[in-house]
Amino acid sequence: MRLYTLSKRHFVLVFVVFFVCFGLTVFIGIAGPNVIESSVARTDLNNSLKLKPFNLSSPPLSTYNQQLWLTCVVELDQHDVSLKKNVTMTVKVLGVVKDGSTPYVNNQVHNRTRLLSCAQKCSEIIVAHLGYLNYTQYNIFVSFEDLNKLTYTIQNITFTWKTYNPTFSQVEIWFRFVFVVLTFMVTCLFAHSLRKFSMRDWGIEQKWMSILLPLLLLYNDPFFPLSFLVNSWFPGMLDDLFQSLFLCALLLFWLCVYHGIRVQGERKCLTFYLPKFFIVGLLWLASVTLGIWQTVNEVHDPTYQYRVDTGNFQGMKIFFLVVATTYVLYLLFLIVRACSELHNMPYVDLRLKFLTALTFVVLVISIVILYLRFGAQVLQDNFVAELSTHYQNSAEFLSFYGLLNFYLYTLAFVYSPSKNALYESQLKDNPAFSMLNDSDDDVIYGSDYEEMPLQNGQAIRAKYKEESDSD
Repeated sequence: MRLYTLSKRHFVLVFVVFFVCFGLTVFIGIAGPNVIESSVARTDLNNSLKLKPFNLSSPPLSTYNQQLWLTCVVELDQHDVSLKKNVTMTVKVLGVVKDGSTPYVNNQVHNRTRLLSCAQKCSEIIVAHLGYLNYTQYNIFVSFEDLNKLTYTIQNITFTWKTYNPTFSQVEIWFRFVFVVLTFMVTCLFAHSLRKFSMRDWGIEQKWMSILLPLLLLYNDPFFPLSFLVNSWFPGMLDDLFQSLFLCALLLFWLCVYHGIRVQGERKCLTFYLPKFFIVGLLWLASVTLGIWQTVNEVHDPTYQYRVDTGNFQGMKIFFLVVATTYVLYLLFLIVRACSELHNMPYVDLRLKFLTALTFVVLVISIVILYLRFGAQVLQDNFVAELSTHYQNSAEFLSFYGLLNFYLYTLAFVYSPSKNALYESQLKDNPAFSMLNDSDDDVIYGSDYEEMPLQNGQAIRAKYKEESDSD
């Protein structure tokens, strides 16, 4: 692997290039447009209007708006009120056809209960959410049945239409396209570098990279433009499926590498892979189930929210957290055991240090981004994707996508075979030349490894040539 031929300066350069590329995407995102575009419809209330429905017309929409939310904020005449009350809300959604002449009327009326929570000011209530747009405009009728029972006087109700910014949608299309092209190129180059070697001689990192890079291509979603051409929930569902598949494969990669680096020889499916597939498979199943559950219900009911089905949601949330905790503890156990057992083995020690250092950097950056975005409530009200969990600016979108893409690109570069690697056909019985297999531990990796790898390789090749000539 190229990992063995890199000097200390090269390792520093690898990390510098990684940070430069990531920082560039963040700065581009900061200069980019906002993700969410808002349009406010402010309504002044009096006693005669409280019980009447509000007729709200959305601004003109296009496929670049992607989704539509209608939210409302109740404003009381007193600002220091602490209040929590369930309010019954009736919603009817009308889709206006393109010519605007005749509205398409959905006769189904949705009744939902929302929690009105006020502490100095009332929290925002999501009235309806449309995951994809079939019409160029929507009319929504909203009425509240229990507001007149409040002990406090309602001053205003502010309704807000929220959609994706069309400019951001264009930025998202272009950057996804760029990442798709880059990932395809990296995948082809990595596969090309391994073509001369038997899969038996591939290291466990190289085998996993041959899986993760195609999954990263799906994570960037080459089918994303379909969401602007097809008025359907399917492209969005496909995007969520690809993302969950790649992220869970990445979690599985960490488990297999930190365990497999200790297990030399044959790694049995039943004892080695099955427990890891079981843990990560439960995480993937929980995430996909929640995503499908939310999407399917929203298709039939735009007012649906996971909080409505509180019992099932809380059960799924607890299940997810228990499995995630099990995964983290298992991963920490594998890391500690690998570091304690293999820290004196030069080649393996280098593999552990590099992967741990780069992964730690990626995790720290991810945690910082999540904390800046959600604060301490990252796993409370934002567990299932809704308006609050979507990106608020281009920097958040590009930082997440850029971080994972450049992380995989860096691993692909370091784990690819070096230029001096010899073919397996020449080295059948010489474990010193193995790219990365069970014989790596037999190769002495000197402390001054800035110059040793190349010199050792030349010396061994010369000796092998002499033996061939004598034969």
